[in-house]
Amino acid sequence: MKTTLKLFALVLFVNFLTGCKHDPLDIDTSKVELAPIVVKRLDKDLLKINESNIAQQSAELQKKYSTFYVRYISNIVNNGGRINDSSYNQNMFAFLKDKEMNLAFKEVEAMYSDNDIELLGEELTEAVKRYKVFFPERKTPKQFVTFMSGFNYNVVYVDSTIGLGLEMYLGENNEFYNMLQFPKFRTRAMNKHHLLSDAVRGWVITEFDNTDTPVNNLLYHMIFYGKIFYVCDALLPQVSDSLKFGYTTKQLNTCLENEKNYWGFFVKDNKLFENDLKIVSEFTSDGPFTRAISKECPPRVAMWLGRQIVKSYMEHNKDVTLSDLMNEKDSQKILSKSKYKP
Repeated sequence: MKTTLKLFALVLFVNFLTGCKHDPLDIDTSKVELAPIVVKRLDKDLLKINESNIAQQSAELQKKYSTFYVRYISNIVNNGGRINDSSYNQNMFAFLKDKEMNLAFKEVEAMYSDNDIELLGEELTEAVKRYKVFFPERKTPKQFVTFMSGFNYNVVYVDSTIGLGLEMYLGENNEFYNMLQFPKFRTRAMNKHHLLSDAVRGWVITEFDNTDTPVNNLLYHMIFYGKIFYVCDALLPQVSDSLKFGYTTKQLNTCLENEKNYWGFFVKDNKLFENDLKIVSEFTSDGPFTRAISKECPPRVAMWLGRQIVKSYMEHNKDVTLSDLMNEKDSQKILSKSKYKP
């Protein structure tokens, strides 16, 4: 009887050990040294400018935000290249006193309190800590800034600054979006719940540039974006897939339920090796759905499948680090070694 009990206990213990899979994304950041991120509010600082102090305030803004302020006025709001340009004052006041922008500033102020932005800073701090663990050799952003762009930019990453256009996150039914005729599939994700994931994804995409492509086919883009979203998984483990992919719960469930069918669609007729960028964009661009598959198929389905392939690759190649993954440019190698079988 004792022998039987011991054997039973041993089987349970072995099952427990084999059932516990090591999660490569489960890390400890408690020992990472990083000052808490304070998100600077350029959107609020701009409102301090008036006719009597524009020279002084503009100089202070350039000092506070460094070269990002030059980029902001020259490229983001197109108000002249530098604060001493002859057109700077006129263009800046035209932007600040515009009727619609005035209303937008007020809506942003009402929706995003300083406490909201402070909490965002705390979430970004944890994401950057995780980034430093996974990519110790890479630099991290020097500053995080919220701004107003005249409804042109959600997220920018320039001069080591991540900038967030808050007027692009006022809620899907915002009247500005109706007036500007933004499509519903886009405005559905234009709310404060998507701010963090958009910021991190925008940063990661810029950090791991996609311009140097050895093979410009659908498989390459699928794996590239799969790696991007896998890094987002690593940096934002608390954020749901629906937020990271900009999907509704229904769209995410559709992907999960039809994963095998979607993969079969791409495998058939060698679609994975299609190098016509127009066709590639059908499966990687935003929209209400993926027209080439069905009206029920969520947009950007190739990206979601790419993330599934990358997850399988990392599960079957435990010696590969996240840094190794991002340095690997051979998409065919990743697919082959992923043993992906939905």
